[in-house]
Order: sequence, then C-alpha cells, then structure tokens
Amino acid sequence: MRESDDLALLISAAHAAGAIARRHFGEGPKSWEKSAGQGPVSEADLEIDEMLRARLMAARPDYGWLSEESADNPARLNCARVFIVDPIDGTRAFLDGQSGFAHALAVVEHGSPVAAVVHLPMMGLTYTAARGQGAFLGDQRLEVTPCASPSGARVLATRAQMTGANWPGGLPAIDRHFRPSLAWRLALVAEGKFDGMVNLRPTWHWDIAAGALLIEEAGGLITNAAGKDVLFNTPEPFADGVIAAGSGLHSALMRHRRGR
Repeated sequence: MRESDDLALLISAAHAAGAIARRHFGEGPKSWEKSAGQGPVSEADLEIDEMLRARLMAARPDYGWLSEESADNPARLNCARVFIVDPIDGTRAFLDGQSGFAHALAVVEHGSPVAAVVHLPMMGLTYTAARGQGAFLGDQRLEVTPCASPSGARVLATRAQMTGANWPGGLPAIDRHFRPSLAWRLALVAEGKFDGMVNLRPTWHWDIAAGALLIEEAGGLITNAAGKDVLFNTPEPFADGVIAAGSGLHSALMRHRRGR
C-alpha cells in the first residue's frame, strides 16, 4: 500500500533526524529567538530540517512540503500529498537538556494525515501510524482509554488552558499534566497513558499532523477547540486549538466548552 511505503520512508527519516539531534544534545548548539514570539530555534533544528527536506523530497518529488523551519511555499496547496514536519517539536526542552522533545513527520493527502511518525530519540520511543492500519509504539498496538468523565481524567494541558474563561460550561475537574512536545502529548493519549489533551490556542499543523493520525488510528477523536474537524495543508497552516480524547471524554469536554 502507498501509505505503508510512505510510513517506511518517514520512519527512516525520523531516525536519521534523531541521530542529528543526539549529536547536538547537551553540546550547547547555537540558538536564537524567532520573530513574533514564535520561540527558539537552533542550528540543530535547521540541520534536521535541511536533511529531512532533501531526503523526503528526493524520494517523493511530487509531494508538497510544509515545515516549521522552512519558508512556506503556496505551491504545496496544489499537491495531492504533502509532507508536514516539525524537525524538533519541543526545541526549548531540547536546548534545556530535557529528553521530552520529538521529531514529528506526517504525510497528508487532501487535508487528512495518511502516514505519521513521532520519534523521541533520547527516550527510544517511536510512534507510528498509517491510515486504516492502526497506531503503534514499536510492535504494541495503541488504543485510547475508555474514560468518559472529565472528573479526575488525566489530561495533558498547560495551566493557561484550564481557566474558567475558557470553559463556559464550567471548568472540568481534570487531573492536569504537562509534557513539552505537542506531538508527544498526542502520542501519549493514543497510547492510553493519558485520557486526553487540550490546547485552546492556535496550533500549527506541524505540531499536530502526525499526532492526529495516531489519535484517530488508536480509536480517538481529535478536533479543533470548537469541536470541528481539523483540515491540514490549508493556506494558513494552523488549527483553532485542538482537543483529543476518546469519544466519551471528548464529548464531555465539549459540553464544558459550549456551556451545555
């Protein structure tokens, strides 16, 4: 299947990215802040981005390209399939010597992810998914939890997301947790280690495209903060927030969001 071939390509590229990240990790790579408050970037991010683009586009020259660290080219909008990648998701954690950063790679077809990898090289974790073939951590098939009640649910979210102003129906009494990489947060929900993930701020596609497929193939739901489907490879490459969980918990969280 085409998805399987694309997945194999992504897995190989993600491990090559991991090798570059390990070489820079803890060595104080040069870094600087991007404009408009977009956070830090390092020479490792750029080296990985360059490698991924060369490797992936050589293998699939008819695919489009969207990456956090590349200048956007609107030509991607005319491509049936597009690579959407984040060379290092969690750059700040990477620079701080924390292991919870990830390489997030996805292939999107007509707005929907069809192959995805989230690789955490310092933790030896590789999450994978292909459309219709399930989501996996290594050989372990993943499944979201059956949790349906927000009360006590283990949900990954920043403190800023869990304020009353964001929840007209009442602040859900979740058990809040945090991990530095958005892609990893989604992978952890797909794995069943956490019950859900909430990010109510505008969210770049490269942060969530790979994790979105992991959630879907693990039997969960992922929408924007208003409960609408997330369409990828749009002219403005971000979602209006993201909520991911099993169907029961997702519905309950949306009731809190909508006030009914």
